[in-house]
Amino acid sequence: MKIEDIYSDLPALETERLILRKIKREDVEDIHTYASDPDVSKFVFWDSHQSLSATEDYVDFILGLYENGKIAPWGIQHKEDGKLIGTIDFVSWQTQHKTAEMGYALSKDYWGRGIATEAAMELIRFGFNNMELVRIQAKCLVANTGSERVMEKAGMSFEGVLRKFIFIKGVHYDVKMYSILNEAVFA
Repeated sequence: MKIEDIYSDLPALETERLILRKIKREDVEDIHTYASDPDVSKFVFWDSHQSLSATEDYVDFILGLYENGKIAPWGIQHKEDGKLIGTIDFVSWQTQHKTAEMGYALSKDYWGRGIATEAAMELIRFGFNNMELVRIQAKCLVANTGSERVMEKAGMSFEGVLRKFIFIKGVHYDVKMYSILNEAVFA
């Protein structure tokens, strides 16, 4: 399997409360609502968006990834209100090893409702069923207990702490590594 097999026409995925779908230009304002929140960007690699223009640039970048069949995020759309409330994606996919790493961001207005877990479980299901993955992993900064709970509720197992693993926003951080194996799901 090749990256283009999935990402040349990223499929929409659906759960009880969510639609995971391609981001559209019309999503700029919804994305800006959460991407400009310093609490949302506190534990991720990117800085909060300081302007609507920064969010427009981000959306243009994502649309370019879709157009070129590259790894790109699904937007998380909440069915109840129709808003795009976050993103989830495989931030990397090692096709030769049949492994991928998952990442996500969610609007603070939707924290604590199990929404990130629901999206993560659907992406895990898709990865194992449609991408021939054997292992899916995710990492979070040690201080990001919310993300840690998402990974645990999605069935991922804690593997350890990677010390001073990442340098972002001028600081080295320890990160926690979690993973789930195909055989754990389909055993």
